[in-house]
Amino acid sequence: QVQLVESGGGLVQPGGSLRLSCAASGSIFSNYDAGWYRQAPGKVRELVATITSGGSTNYKDSVKGRFTISRDNAKNTVYLQMGSLKREDTAVYYCNAVYGSSWIFGWGQGTQVTVSS
Repeated sequence: QVQLVESGGGLVQPGGSLRLSCAASGSIFSNYDAGWYRQAPGKVRELVATITSGGSTNYKDSVKGRFTISRDNAKNTVYLQMGSLKREDTAVYYCNAVYGSSWIFGWGQGTQVTVSS
């Protein structure tokens, strides 16, 4: 079973940037498409960015042009570079392997991103 560990979250002012990392325990992760999800308080978890095993990317409209997903298959790690952050980006961010919009493995602990002045 693949274990996922997210990191890099924190408190940032509006307009600021953060880089999230997701380390997977097994090399099998590199064979899958991957995605970053987020869950704000009282809201359902939503998929915000995906990257195929070959590196093609897709984004939720609300983060297009501000977020960039990337991966390093040699390190079994997926990244999410977030810029021009807004208060509505505040959430716990999770990564997972994806199939369509569905996740494949168990969830990690997530990493909290708080955008506030």
